[in-house]
Amino acid sequence: MEDRIFNNTSIISWLQYFSEKTDVDLEHVKILDITRKNKNLIPACEAHRCVLVFTEAGHQDIFYRMYNAGLGDCTVIYNEGSEPTGPIKEDPVSHMIDRGINASAGMLILNPNARSTVKFGMDNSALIKGSVKYVGSEIRAVILSKMQIEEGKNICVISGESIVVESAILDGEGAVIAVEYNGNDRRLLEENVEHFGLNNVSIIDHVDEASFAGLPVPDITMLVASASMEQEIQTLLKINPHMEFVVYTLDFVLAASMIEYCKKISISDPEIIQVSVSKVTSRHNYDQQPAPWIISFKAGE
Repeated sequence: MEDRIFNNTSIISWLQYFSEKTDVDLEHVKILDITRKNKNLIPACEAHRCVLVFTEAGHQDIFYRMYNAGLGDCTVIYNEGSEPTGPIKEDPVSHMIDRGINASAGMLILNPNARSTVKFGMDNSALIKGSVKYVGSEIRAVILSKMQIEEGKNICVISGESIVVESAILDGEGAVIAVEYNGNDRRLLEENVEHFGLNNVSIIDHVDEASFAGLPVPDITMLVASASMEQEIQTLLKINPHMEFVVYTLDFVLAASMIEYCKKISISDPEIIQVSVSKVTSRHNYDQQPAPWIISFKAGE
């Protein structure tokens, strides 16, 4: 087993400590070791009523970031020092925003308002505004469903900023590789990654084997169709010959051509669907959103 600050013995000790010092039901606790790579604290606290967090010293803005993400009402149960001993303290996150982490230790974070279900399609108002026009939340929910996101799956997203954010939140045990060709789009995505506290996102600026060297091998790629799509798919198939793909396009001709393209790369029966979303506004106006085609297929079958 890899060297870790918190091993099984220390985790059990902290569980025993909190069991004796609090009346929290530890049966449903989510254990999160953020000393390990790719662990997202804020999404975990948003989704679970009780999170046992293990952290090392040096996170000076950890509670400020939680507060800024809307978790100010969460309760932190902790002690002083790096061992599970001594008196216990309990404070809301809103009272701890100027406090950092000074020692490697465990702490319980309670969120009575945690959502109890998986949520697809976050509202676009939650994302940082910028030059990118985000896909509608309903369309994004369908795309995420087609991606069949599950914990531990490695994901590549090409030119899909909001898909990157929501994939990383939903897949806390996996890695998300974001490809953004445009510098302004990359900077906006970096701001969103910082805003949501996402540690499992890697951002690169183009698709070739060298760019993916040292990164987790993706299991699935979601991409927005473009002139470079065929080159992107060919490169990704070299990295993973069993790659799954989900393609987004507004171009019917391109969507229809995917049947022949898939045959060319020895893939049969791609699924091609069109998604249409219409809304009635408060002024009783009819608002029809763009109706994209979503193509999904898997190589190596």
